[in-house]
Amino acid sequence: MKNKIIQFALALGFIIGLNILANYYFFRLDLTEEGRYTIAPATRNLLENLEGDINIKVYLTGNDIPAGFKRLESAVKETLDEFKIYGGTHINYRFIDLNAEIKDTKLRNQKIMELAQKGIPPTNVVNSEDGKRTQTLLLPGAIITYQDKEIATLLLKGNKMSSPQEILNQSYEGVEYQLASAIKALTLQEKKKIGFFTNYTSLPEVNQLSMIGALKKFYALYPVDLRNSPTLDGLDAICILKPDQAFNEEDKYKIDQFIMKGGKAVFFVDAVKVDSASREGNLSTINNLNLDDLLFKYGVRLNHNLIKDAQMCAAIPMDIGNFGDKSNIQLVPWQYFPLINTFGKSPIVKNLDAVYTKYVGSLDTVRADGINKTPLLMTSQYTQLLNAPAILTYNFASKDLDATQYKGGVQTVGMLLEGKFESLYKNRILPSDPRASTFKANSASTKIVVCSDGDIPVNDFDQKNNAPLPLGFDRFSGNTFANRDFVLNTFDYLLDDNGVISARNKVITLRPLDKSALQNERQYWQVVNLVVPMIILVLVGLLLNYSRKRKFA
Repeated sequence: MKNKIIQFALALGFIIGLNILANYYFFRLDLTEEGRYTIAPATRNLLENLEGDINIKVYLTGNDIPAGFKRLESAVKETLDEFKIYGGTHINYRFIDLNAEIKDTKLRNQKIMELAQKGIPPTNVVNSEDGKRTQTLLLPGAIITYQDKEIATLLLKGNKMSSPQEILNQSYEGVEYQLASAIKALTLQEKKKIGFFTNYTSLPEVNQLSMIGALKKFYALYPVDLRNSPTLDGLDAICILKPDQAFNEEDKYKIDQFIMKGGKAVFFVDAVKVDSASREGNLSTINNLNLDDLLFKYGVRLNHNLIKDAQMCAAIPMDIGNFGDKSNIQLVPWQYFPLINTFGKSPIVKNLDAVYTKYVGSLDTVRADGINKTPLLMTSQYTQLLNAPAILTYNFASKDLDATQYKGGVQTVGMLLEGKFESLYKNRILPSDPRASTFKANSASTKIVVCSDGDIPVNDFDQKNNAPLPLGFDRFSGNTFANRDFVLNTFDYLLDDNGVISARNKVITLRPLDKSALQNERQYWQVVNLVVPMIILVLVGLLLNYSRKRKFA
């Protein structure tokens, strides 16, 4: 009896001691293969340093949502539970089923329209089960509020070229990033500064509004007159957006030295410009920007050509001949507008939807010691290159494609460069030059993104409604492509070292069930799952009872 009391006291003391230690040393173990319950360090740091309450309303819920979306709902709840562990009482969330909370159809539809205007469009899901087809209206998003600020985040995001299961899995992988980036946007105390050059482009401001609206939630944006700015000091990044004038050497030197000081840069540049020539076609000519030697020094070369992509391209309206006494205008694939759906291995483009481009050229990498080069955007393998200058005739669009002419292979149109760059002006600045005292020949570790299409961050403008169209919106097909996400991800990666964008690296392996076995053996496995555990329970009970009888009889 005495030994048992001692054993009980020791066990009790061990449990109490373990709880005391747990109060001082917090840890969690994630035993899943993919680390699906592990929060990225940057996200954890963001949550642990919250100074106010974050309120999250999730609208992805309901009793009748399909199984795939139920899994996504569970992923959101699990992620928010993890957020609450690190954010404590500052994280508050609830799931809202509009069908259950708002019985009046008219009021419910008004709420759905309100959410759609905020950025959570409804999704009509058709589900087939046991030979029956059902339709369910879902709102796969969340509204996040902090103090007097609010932001909507879409939780159903993936590459639309993938299967529905893959899209849901991509959305599953992106839950942490979508929620964390929204919280980051709401709680930013000091925004990084991005400068946009105003005097080397003729691009109207109305065609930049969508990009500016997306970026200003996260960054402070500054127009920069490069010719009248002695330096670019004070900025964290610069964006060279669709220039159409040649840079002079003095301004190019300012860009070079900004990068040598560790500044980040994004180049959206057209090496070839296209102008309307006649009713038969357009004229492509070399766009002389005087940036070739600078980019070459950093490790990339923009080629003076245009890519025709026979597999993935947008369509434009064309008159393909008369229909009776009227013109017959139809949407025809235009190979000069490639849809980029092949991506490199980078969190910038992970699970990204297709990117819409116009008159894009190819780029190649060249030797640059110490620079790591990662392709971001790539065409399909069925391409043809047209060197400038050339006439882009319209008549080929309505003809049958000759596959033998599209053997250019995969072409890269976006590149990430990381490392310590060498200045273009190294060994050119003499000691007597006034700039010699501040000149830097080599940079600290920094990052550059180069895209050979100046139209990626450019939005169209709706003249009828006098409003800018969303970035990446194709007015002819009605589809919105991932140009906005690409631009945001690019600056997030460049400006937030080890930031929440690292959460995009999360990989959840898709393990689909065998649909044939599921249909043919459904009852068998239902019986096994119900009966076998009960049999095991009975056997364990009988075994324990037999053991007790032998021991005490």
